[in-house]
Amino acid sequence: MQQPPGFESSDKSLVCKLNKAIYGLKQAPRAWFDKLKNALIQQGFLASKCDPSLFLLHHGKLQIIMLVYVDDIIITGNSTSFITALIKHLNDVFCLKQLGKLDYFLDIEVTHLPNGSLLLSQSKYITDLLAKVNMTSANGMPTPMVSSSKLSKIGSNEVDDPTQFRSVVGALQYATLTRPEISFFVNKVCQFLSNPLEEHWKAVKRILRYLSGTKHHGLLIQPASLQQPLHLLGFCDADWVSDPDDKRSTSGACVFLGPNLVSWWSKKQQLVAQSSAEAEYRSMAHLAAELLWVQTLLRELHCPFQTPKVLCDNLSTVTLAHNPVLHNRTKHMELDIFFVREKVLNKSLVVAHVPAQDQWADALTKPLSANKFLPLRSKLRVFDKHSLLGLPSASKGE
Repeated sequence: MQQPPGFESSDKSLVCKLNKAIYGLKQAPRAWFDKLKNALIQQGFLASKCDPSLFLLHHGKLQIIMLVYVDDIIITGNSTSFITALIKHLNDVFCLKQLGKLDYFLDIEVTHLPNGSLLLSQSKYITDLLAKVNMTSANGMPTPMVSSSKLSKIGSNEVDDPTQFRSVVGALQYATLTRPEISFFVNKVCQFLSNPLEEHWKAVKRILRYLSGTKHHGLLIQPASLQQPLHLLGFCDADWVSDPDDKRSTSGACVFLGPNLVSWWSKKQQLVAQSSAEAEYRSMAHLAAELLWVQTLLRELHCPFQTPKVLCDNLSTVTLAHNPVLHNRTKHMELDIFFVREKVLNKSLVVAHVPAQDQWADALTKPLSANKFLPLRSKLRVFDKHSLLGLPSASKGE
């Protein structure tokens, strides 16, 4: 911090005392959040243990949920009158701007469908990204990557503009918030940020061409009845030694709550797996940890759910999760084994086998042909907005 003009002092031992947080300083976001948090706690809200930006209010049958991101706030609940009174109170303290029904939040467009469902999309964000790289009129592609593609750190020449490569790939990461089917492909090109090559830039442009043809697609969220506990289902998969450079495997998983996809990821494993079963088991352990977090969040929301179920297409991995005997061949993965096995033995987790053709997480671990990719895309709850609204499709990649 620079000393203000007229108050300079040559004594280096002195410091500036901040009497009030000013917008733009590093301390401002924390000061703002603390003030908002204290105001909500005075109204009876409790901060979630799973997400510090989530605030919950439960009083009898009253249930209010508030999600905060800096100075953008979403409020929902089962009492319109209480929400109106809460907004009025917060407006007296902070001077809020009421934007009405949720339709746009952090570059995510929310489309309300006639049947009560929501479609989360980022068509404007994708359009701006395509304009940034002069690909607005690019023809769409049926898949984000050729099924035979094997990207490597060596091969072609370096790109002319590494900064642009990193900027575009970083922007693509945000697009995965509503487009789970591109998670694997974006994660793959993210592995080459330090030294991007021409082949990697071609792969990025292929992803952009796919998004150009499907920019109106989004994640469908359907209403579910709370009259009975919701199904909590997870799919986990792994592509063994998929990386040609370091022979590490790729993990992919997705979590469904009722009919809706609520969590997903695709990432390269940190250790080299000695077998496909080991790679699959590491993916299962990661999924089990995620399911524990989701269960804790659902309990805070007072949302009933059934015992979580994990589906894996590797029989050896499923058998290992139920086998109480630790073999010499699995000593090096003992921690993951005991973590999952403990949940299975106390019946807080169900592990079952699923045929490979019904493995919905397959699209999160490897590039697939269009015949396999497109059905899995719908399984991941990604649909065209125009089709759901009964309008002519504007997608060029279909």
